[in-house]
Amino acid sequence: MENFESKTVTGSLKMEENKARKRFESIVEAVFLLCALTAVLGVAVITIFVFIRGGPFLLKYGLGNFVLGSKWQPLDDVFGILPMIVASLMGTLGAMVMGVPVGLLTAVFLAEVAPSRLAAVIRPAVDLLAGIPSVVYGFFGLVVIVPIIDKWFGGGGNSLLAVIIILSVMILPTVVSISEAAIRAVPKEYREGSLAMGASQMQTIFKVILPAAKSGILTAVILGIGRAVGETMAVILVAGNTALVPTSILDRVRTMTANIAIEMGYAFGMHQDALFATGVVLFVFIMGLNALLGLISNKAGE
Repeated sequence: MENFESKTVTGSLKMEENKARKRFESIVEAVFLLCALTAVLGVAVITIFVFIRGGPFLLKYGLGNFVLGSKWQPLDDVFGILPMIVASLMGTLGAMVMGVPVGLLTAVFLAEVAPSRLAAVIRPAVDLLAGIPSVVYGFFGLVVIVPIIDKWFGGGGNSLLAVIIILSVMILPTVVSISEAAIRAVPKEYREGSLAMGASQMQTIFKVILPAAKSGILTAVILGIGRAVGETMAVILVAGNTALVPTSILDRVRTMTANIAIEMGYAFGMHQDALFATGVVLFVFIMGLNALLGLISNKAGE
């Protein structure tokens, strides 16, 4: 009888423990859900705010006039952001052309070629680039890169070329870290099989490993593009900030992000609405990049 009562009490205690554990797990799940909703809510609030402020201006001024207009003269209520769009696209494209090959080959070196001790030195140095504030990049570009461009090519140095050089360095941590992770994720059987077939290490890397890791590498490139498009402070310091369509890589330029950051502090009325509309265009561009990232990742994964 006593054993039966003892077992009954023990069973009741275990049931209470299970109930308490389930309540605790439910609370933890609720906290996780709240954190996830906070992130979604943040994106939703920012999106709604930007579109509410910039959308009516686009409807009133005309999307074509705004996006394709080549003059930005706020004092005359003339708002054309084509120079800023061209500068943003050319700066980003140039940074990709210069930065992606360097970043990708660095990732290959770290993942496949470098001795572990050397990789342990290079990898933290690359990661450190991600932690440097963008204003420091801009300051370095202003006192080092801009004078060099001025000395070699003239024109003062503040130019699209300076923007491209700075952005190509700033995207390196993103391209290197994600590409290296993608390369390391390739099953070792791929390497072993290729080497067993008589392929050299370089043939294995470029004909087996990189094609197998292309999904992750493309993700790194797309994220690098997003990093370059959204950069503001470093670009302001080296671009020259002239709102004209560039005809040369040595021309002074102004990007969309720089345009917003420079003028938002004193803008009001229609001028301020035009800057919010610039944010809408930039926002749509970034969303397009994210959609392209998803599409490419799905295609590469098939």
